[in-house]
Amino acid sequence: MNKTITDMNFLVSDPSDNAQVVYSARQMLAQMGFDETRQYLLATAVSELSTNIIRYAKKGEITLRLCKDGEKNGFEVIAQDQGPGIENISNALKENESTGGGLGLGLPSVKRIMDEFVIQSSPGKGTRIMVKKWID
Repeated sequence: MNKTITDMNFLVSDPSDNAQVVYSARQMLAQMGFDETRQYLLATAVSELSTNIIRYAKKGEITLRLCKDGEKNGFEVIAQDQGPGIENISNALKENESTGGGLGLGLPSVKRIMDEFVIQSSPGKGTRIMVKKWID
C-alpha cells in the first residue's frame, strides 16, 4: 500500500519559483536522510522538471512528497502543467533529442536518476510526470 506522509505544492512560472522548489527539495531530502551527493542529484532532477514547466508550458505545479510503500520510504515528485504537451514522448526521452533548442539531456537524465518514472502527455492538454526515488 502506498501512503503519502507529507506534501509540499509549488506553483511555478518564473525562475525564482524554480529556486524555491529546489531549495525545498534539498531540505526535504536532508530530513529524509539522503546523503549530500544524492540530495544534489535529486535536486537537479527536480530543477529539470520545474524548468521544463517554465520553458514549455509557462506555468504549472510541482508537488514534493515523502511517500511510503510498505517498509520503503521515498521521495516523490509530480510535475504537471496545462501546456502544449509533448507530441512524441519516446523522442523526448532520447538522449540528445530536443524540441526546445536545448541539449536534449533533461528528461533522459531525470529518468536515469530516479527509480520510477511515469509520463503522461497529450498535445494541447498538458503533461504530468511522476518520479520516485527510494531510500536504499
